[in-house]
Amino acid sequence: MTLLRMKDLRALSDEDLRRRIAETENDLLRERGIAAMGGAPPSPGRMRALRTNVARSLTVLRERELAARRTAPRA
Repeated sequence: MTLLRMKDLRALSDEDLRRRIAETENDLLRERGIAAMGGAPPSPGRMRALRTNVARSLTVLRERELAARRTAPRA
């Protein structure tokens, strides 16, 4: 798993981004399960990359939420 670039994440729609977050969190859960059972994960850096990808994706969603809130008219 490679690190996703912010430029690529910003090009995705909200629905695609949420789907990618769910898939990545599922992969991370699987990797954590392997590590918890005492097994060595096939790629030690994969967990870090997965956590980073989730964080970057959530950051993009939050940026969009804040931008929408800023442009919405206040009552």
